Amino acid sequence: MRQDHQQDCIEVLIEKACDGQINRRTFIQAMGLLAAVPLALRSGISWSADKPLVVVNWGGDALNAFRSAWTDTFTRNTGIQVRIDGAGPTEGAIRSQLASGQPSWDVVDVESYSAIVLGREKILQPLDYNVIKRDQVAPALASDFGIASYQFSYVMAWDSEKFGENGPKTWADFWDVKKFPGKRTLYKWMNGMLEAALLADGVPADQLYPLDVPRAMKKIDEIKPHVLSFWSSGAESQQLMVDGEVSVGAIWHTRAKLLSEDTDNRVRWSFDNGFINSSSWAVLNGNPGGTQPTMQFIQQALQPDGQLKLFELLGNGPSNSATEKLMSAKQLEANCASEENLKKQIALNAQWYADNYSKALEEYLTRLSK
Repeated sequence: MRQDHQQDCIEVLIEKACDGQINRRTFIQAMGLLAAVPLALRSGISWSADKPLVVVNWGGDALNAFRSAWTDTFTRNTGIQVRIDGAGPTEGAIRSQLASGQPSWDVVDVESYSAIVLGREKILQPLDYNVIKRDQVAPALASDFGIASYQFSYVMAWDSEKFGENGPKTWADFWDVKKFPGKRTLYKWMNGMLEAALLADGVPADQLYPLDVPRAMKKIDEIKPHVLSFWSSGAESQQLMVDGEVSVGAIWHTRAKLLSEDTDNRVRWSFDNGFINSSSWAVLNGNPGGTQPTMQFIQQALQPDGQLKLFELLGNGPSNSATEKLMSAKQLEANCASEENLKKQIALNAQWYADNYSKALEEYLTRLSK
């Protein structure tokens, strides 16, 4: 090999190592083939495997659940340590990471529409679908900048002490305070609530998108006097129903399941007419951990065994449908993403939210404050 070509090969290897595309072992082996091991050892490269990969989620119970389901296995398989940061990867926080010039986050657990928005802004890097197997999830659950990590639903829960066996079954029932009297609770941050309002107003499910925001807001105004609280956390929605302060609520299915268990089935719920959504893995541009380790982590997190573990710990539905083969009949009943339960629900449209969320949310919150 000519000396100038050998030097070029060394430079390419160093670039790949600095970018996280190859690990330390591969780098040393390749440099050995080029008779450049001494140079490799004094290269001064900061190896991503020598520092933890930082995965950011929303905190709470999810901190330990992510460790048990995903990060411990990844570390065993790769030797790369992972630190879970529960700071909450809002779009604003992610933008601030990039604006600092020295982002400390690697992988983030974001709303699927946020992955589209931040990808358009070049804040996220495109996912490497040579490493991540895109066909492990349904086509709608993967985009250039995000792939679903898990799924969850907004469902209707009701107090059977108030309605017996004949609780509300449709969103028109939810709005019908004469037939189903009592206070309501809706989600403060809007997801699924405009859809519920439009269904209550007679819009067919297959004609929801694009959402008619003014029509939905008018319907929200109609129910607003009967809404005790627009909840902003799962714990808040759960407490409202445990205490009997509201008779019907639009809440996360994970909280509805806990409510049913904690109240000896006093609070009941169903996936019927629910809204299923997904959270997505995304990777920050210029992240300190490098490209290859982050893509490897996401691929690991899509495996059925880890997805089942997260379901068992938090109740979130797997994004990889192959996980269903590992589930019992009882688990399938509670899985929002099972084939049977998907038929009962409407999928939130991530592209619509990416294009309209900020403006619609501002209007929604303004209406709630009046």
